[in-house]
Amino acid sequence: MEILGKEAMKTIKRALMGVLACSGLLFAGAALAVGDSPGGPAVNEINLQPPVTRIAEELYSLHTMMLILCTAIFIAVFGVMFYSVFAHRKSKGHKAANFHESTTVEIIWTIVPFIIVVLMALPATRTVVAMKDTTNADLTVKVTGYQWKWGYDYIKGPGEGISFLSTLTTPRAEVNGQTPINDTYLQEVDNPLVVPVNKKIRIITTANDVVHSWYVPAFGVKQDAIPGFVRDTWFKAEKVGTYRGFCTELCGKEHAFMPVVVEVLSDDDYAKWVDAQKKKMSASADDPNKTYTMAELMERGSKVYAANCAVCHQPTGKGAGAFPALDGSKIANGPLAQHVSLVLKGKNAMPSWAPTLNDVEIASVITYERNSWGNHTGDVLQPRQVADARNGKLPEGGDHLTGAAASDAQAASAASDGAAAPQAGLPASVYFETGKSDLPADAKAAIQAAADYAKAHPDAKFTLSGYTDASGSADSNAELAKTRAQAVRDALKAAGIADDHIILKKPETITGGSNAKEARRVEISPAA
Repeated sequence: MEILGKEAMKTIKRALMGVLACSGLLFAGAALAVGDSPGGPAVNEINLQPPVTRIAEELYSLHTMMLILCTAIFIAVFGVMFYSVFAHRKSKGHKAANFHESTTVEIIWTIVPFIIVVLMALPATRTVVAMKDTTNADLTVKVTGYQWKWGYDYIKGPGEGISFLSTLTTPRAEVNGQTPINDTYLQEVDNPLVVPVNKKIRIITTANDVVHSWYVPAFGVKQDAIPGFVRDTWFKAEKVGTYRGFCTELCGKEHAFMPVVVEVLSDDDYAKWVDAQKKKMSASADDPNKTYTMAELMERGSKVYAANCAVCHQPTGKGAGAFPALDGSKIANGPLAQHVSLVLKGKNAMPSWAPTLNDVEIASVITYERNSWGNHTGDVLQPRQVADARNGKLPEGGDHLTGAAASDAQAASAASDGAAAPQAGLPASVYFETGKSDLPADAKAAIQAAADYAKAHPDAKFTLSGYTDASGSADSNAELAKTRAQAVRDALKAAGIADDHIILKKPETITGGSNAKEARRVEISPAA
């Protein structure tokens, strides 16, 4: 070994002084982290979260033991090294020893690391084995990862049959920096997982789309959720409270907006929660064969939209960034079939909602989107149409149910007090001949339907939506659609509907065909 000179010793001294300075800063930071943080209560920012399960306590102890052991090894190794450098420096006349092999040294540096590994491996193995023991669980919950939310299904034990989605509720204004963030920023959800205290909870994880990971630090639980595979883990919380975690797999661009929140309740409070959830589920049980009124679909759709769509498209429907606006969009105001297909199949960043929402929820949210904000299509989508769409039979254009189904819908609407649902045959369409704006003879039925509706609803207003295709001159097509809408307006006025009750909407291009029937129509709808 080459002997160091005075200059080298000076360099080492400077390095030691730097290490000591950094250590001082570290200890000062530790004192701040475990004491009173500025402007808030005591926190633990540089250590593990306080454990509330036996597994978490063992992980905490393992972490502490490993840290102490590694620190001891560090001090011993570097202590010997620095002592050797300092005590055997060249200025004291020492010369480097010259030897090739030493059986004693070989034995020592084989046995000592082996002992160290055993000291680490035995308790770690015991903890890992305990983490995998999911037998004799009091409650089993299936956790499904979606982009970007968690689905919880209670499949065994108290609460069996309860099912819900857990979605981030942090206001988008906070995410966009428009308002100050709160203490639970990106760690708050609408429906947390609720479990009883001192009960063994088995968690079965899977995923619907990409790999996710369900993680709650205070429980010492982290389990990947993989599409097509089932994994399991468990925890037994020993303290009542609310515990927060997050998805630890990079599952897409909304990965940061996928928190985990678990509420641990006492046995009595958990029993009350289960009872309340089952009553709620019973009261709101979806009947896919029922014909719903627009009022019913709009009310349900507003809740489905808030829980699943508002985080991207905004509660106002105005969109944000890469997420397009729904207010006034071609999807929400175009052919109903296109809207249904998009929701079922997804596109780009928008996931498929087919596996996540049932037929009633999809029918509700589409009806809501097509009749909210500035959208006034008057379309009412029924669950049976969604069921047909899942099997490849999409609804035609923007029309409503026809035949007996339409009669059922109108009867249901009439039975609803004050329901603002389209009745008396509305919306109705007037189909023009190609290239012409003269009112066709068969327009009488649509005009009469609007007149009948106006008699039943004296304060009602109507929207006239003209459509055209993408062939030929866009300006000419738009002018033709406008002229057709004006012809229908004149007919409505002649039928006794006041001019200020008729709203002409901007013509919209819906198809590229040269003779498409839907592109030659003017649709009469009640304004929302």
